[in-house]
Amino acid sequence: MSGTLLRRISRLVAAFVLAALVGLWFVPRALSAPAGHPSNSAEQMLYDAVNRERASLGLQQLQWDTALASAARLHTALLAANDALSHRFSGEADLQTRLHMAGANFSLVAENVAQAPDVQSLQVAWMNSPPHRANILDPQVNSIGIAIERRGGQLYATQDFSASVAELNREEQEQQIGRLLQANGIGLITNPDEARRSCDQNRAFYTTQAVSISRFETSDLTRLPNELARIAASGHFRRAAVGACEVPTVTPFARFRLTVILYQ
Repeated sequence: MSGTLLRRISRLVAAFVLAALVGLWFVPRALSAPAGHPSNSAEQMLYDAVNRERASLGLQQLQWDTALASAARLHTALLAANDALSHRFSGEADLQTRLHMAGANFSLVAENVAQAPDVQSLQVAWMNSPPHRANILDPQVNSIGIAIERRGGQLYATQDFSASVAELNREEQEQQIGRLLQANGIGLITNPDEARRSCDQNRAFYTTQAVSISRFETSDLTRLPNELARIAASGHFRRAAVGACEVPTVTPFARFRLTVILYQ
């Protein structure tokens, strides 16, 4: 698994109150409604607070993700049951597996956990802890799920973050890469069979003479790999065939594997 994809998850926890700062974040603010929504007012308050902090720095607003929220809810129940703060309890799956099992599709994940007597104190604690603040203000993440559970006089809370990735079938993957190639003036060969058969370099099959062949794996289909982007922008190629390939190794992280054959 690529080290650039697996985000180190802080083991620090927040369980303290800085009362002087409570009023700084507790101000209502309207947000565009994402798909899904918090299940109660306390989660809504934390969700709004996160997006206010991001907006103050010009960062992308986080969308509410019901899969992340479901995973956060299960983990928060364990926080409360154990009366302890941890990112992984005995017998529990690791973070990326938990989120994947809940139905999330992602290229990066992170998590904050905390214990405090009230909602305001949770946010203050996270924002005054550098690792937790970094998760909240990470420009790479775009989705969040939050869960809060009261046990006695304490609230236990989990924030799960991800860089969410859309699930695409083979044709959709090919179309996305095809659009990027077309933006460089390269026409597409509509039949992907030749490129698909060339996924395995040991079994490549060409009906016409290929000039350049690129095979790559990525979690981001919004841009071409650097080398392919350079070749596509060179002006040396007029046509391309794009094939989506089977990803040989199953991981919780979203991965796409493609072959692009370029012709003059």
